[in-house]
Amino acid sequence: MIFLTVGTHNQQFDRLLIEVDTLVERGKIKNVVAQIGHSNYIPKNYKWFKFLDFEKMIKFQKKSDLIITHAGVGSIMTALELNKPTIVVPRLPKYSEHVDSHQLLTTKELERQGRIIAVYEIKNLGKAIEKTKNFKPKQKPVKSKILKIVEKYLSSLQS
Repeated sequence: MIFLTVGTHNQQFDRLLIEVDTLVERGKIKNVVAQIGHSNYIPKNYKWFKFLDFEKMIKFQKKSDLIITHAGVGSIMTALELNKPTIVVPRLPKYSEHVDSHQLLTTKELERQGRIIAVYEIKNLGKAIEKTKNFKPKQKPVKSKILKIVEKYLSSLQS
């Protein structure tokens, strides 16, 4: 099973949902379950939920063979803790998916570490899914560089 999550951010992530729907329709992938959040697009070829509580999200992630996610740190870290092959598609402001490009930075750093497969152009999602068949995410201590950056940022908000 492929589990897809776009998180809870209040902007749509239609381009990812549409591409996955197209891949299912063409028979390139099957057995997809998605959490689609605030997206406008409603998938036609796979099971979806607007939102899932944390326990149900974990249940689907544990069952999955592959996780496709936006570049939300919580979604990525959960996938990596479960040692699942993970494809990350960053939300981009040019598509009205986010307010800035911070997800791009997160994706690039985790890709550099060999922990995820990154998709920067949505048309490359099918190729990325093929790559996961031989991909094993590199394991890092929980205190990776990206987590230190996130912790520093969060502490600055509390000051």
